[in-house]
Amino acid sequence: MEIDLRNKIIEAVRVLYNSEVPDHLIQIQDTRKEFRGDFTLVVFPLLRYSLNTPENTGAAIGNFLQSELPHVSGFNVIKGFLNIEISDRWWVEYFAGLAKEKDLYAKCRSVKPETILVEYSSPNTNKPLHLGHIRNNLLGFSLYRILSSCGHRVIKTNIVNDRGIHICKSMLAWLKYSGGETPESSGMKGDHLVGKYYVMFEQEYKKQAEELISSGMNETEARNSAPLMAEARDMLLKWENGDREVVDLWKMMNSWVYKGFDETYKMLGVDFDKIYYESETYLTGRDIVLEGLRKNVLYKHDDNSIWVDLTAQGLDHKLLLRSDGTAVYMTQDLGTAVARQNDFHFDKTLYVVGNEQNYHFQVLRALMKKIGYTWADGLIHYSYGMVELPEGRMKSREGTVVDADDLVSEMKETARSVSMELGKLSEFSGDEKEEIFMKIGLGALKYYILKVDPHKNMTFNPAESIDFNGNTGPFIQYTYARIKSVFRKAEQSGLKPDPSGARSALPGPKEIDLVKLLRKYSDIVTEAAETYSPALIANYCYDLAREFNQFYHDFSILGEEDPSLRNFRLLLSHVTSQVLSSGMWLLGIDMPERM
Repeated sequence: MEIDLRNKIIEAVRVLYNSEVPDHLIQIQDTRKEFRGDFTLVVFPLLRYSLNTPENTGAAIGNFLQSELPHVSGFNVIKGFLNIEISDRWWVEYFAGLAKEKDLYAKCRSVKPETILVEYSSPNTNKPLHLGHIRNNLLGFSLYRILSSCGHRVIKTNIVNDRGIHICKSMLAWLKYSGGETPESSGMKGDHLVGKYYVMFEQEYKKQAEELISSGMNETEARNSAPLMAEARDMLLKWENGDREVVDLWKMMNSWVYKGFDETYKMLGVDFDKIYYESETYLTGRDIVLEGLRKNVLYKHDDNSIWVDLTAQGLDHKLLLRSDGTAVYMTQDLGTAVARQNDFHFDKTLYVVGNEQNYHFQVLRALMKKIGYTWADGLIHYSYGMVELPEGRMKSREGTVVDADDLVSEMKETARSVSMELGKLSEFSGDEKEEIFMKIGLGALKYYILKVDPHKNMTFNPAESIDFNGNTGPFIQYTYARIKSVFRKAEQSGLKPDPSGARSALPGPKEIDLVKLLRKYSDIVTEAAETYSPALIANYCYDLAREFNQFYHDFSILGEEDPSLRNFRLLLSHVTSQVLSSGMWLLGIDMPERM
């Protein structure tokens, strides 16, 4: 319909005003909810041809469309906007075609397929994944599915921060205080055990610094002079020099962490095509930095540290190698980017990293272009806001983070409690209940996080997210399960929807409203891919579920006596369930068949 309207509007300008209007000036959008109409033409760009008021121009074009297109049933002009009404018969014809489609987002319109890397998770091997990592993983995995659905070649990548002073802190604390404790001897997941010693290091380090401050040192001197920190720096140097004992300890503790991470990733339902390790990519980065120094693109300080001058790019001077030769994060990211380009020849890399790193990625892009990597313009920082709990921000060093494993477990238990209180699932077996509780709990967690504009900070409230009413994952899941229940009853009655009979129905306004909303799905997915926003799909799914529930409340489906209308409503329910399932799948959310 949009194509027909566009062509007729161009023809209208030609006939009415004897002018050829370029296609880009024909701006058609969905009519806003507060006005009557289905499509809206923005009239203002056409006034140069009509030499008339917006109201008169809109009316003239509206009359032309109504006389030339049989499915334009009416129009109204509000200031500079022509709201065009499409007949119910056209919507029935449209739905009849939609009901026969198998791939409901096949119409997703990407400009051209690209190779896109999505980097997400990026954990440190000194602590378990926490709530912030959950938002990161859910955003990255959903972006992968959305972009893939639009025809892009998408590679899921992870960069593990497995080296550096923070890793040495956990290692040193374990050597000093653990007594040889292991995941097996303690019964703790490996990532939790290593995180325990990271917190212990910070606690002991803080005590040492406070003692030095009380003896007369200022805070900066005290923190730099604390014996624990000096030992950690010494351990880092030993690691970079390949000291066997330090490297063996590093390998052992990292293996504990990786096993723990894998369990968490599996529980969240996310995975990766390629995992990079900073312990490897920093070497590539260091070689690139040394080559840049030889070419005088970079410069060396008197203390032998190596820097880049980015003041011409509106940034500052950035350290790339310390005076002792050890690498910084920037050097590692430089090496990782080059390794990925060599591996995949990507058009874009999306770094799913919190907004506190905005400046870091500006520097990375400018540094790489200065060195000579022209493809660095394809490095995109997908900057997202922080996630907090109602009681405030979490701090890893103080051990006040909410571990991902604990949160998922809590979400499952909350789903159990709410479901039992509402009397749902009473007829299911024990194993069935456990599976559904997990789907509801994870669905609530994922949806609550993904429905928020990714650029905004958010507060996650576990209890709020489980509500079976309102803009929540369980509400959408329950709507889907409700439709599946209708179809089980229809099957028992020998009823099966027939797409070929859709055109014979005479649906009312409520059914037509649902059809109009279903039409928007492919456009929503396209926009989500273009703007990297899973929130658009999440909120669309809620709008669709809410619209269906209103329809379900007001009208009978199986009890409808008119066979053609009953068939239409069954088809409408079926397509709605397909779109809800598809949309939630793009968010990484499983839909229970029964609830």
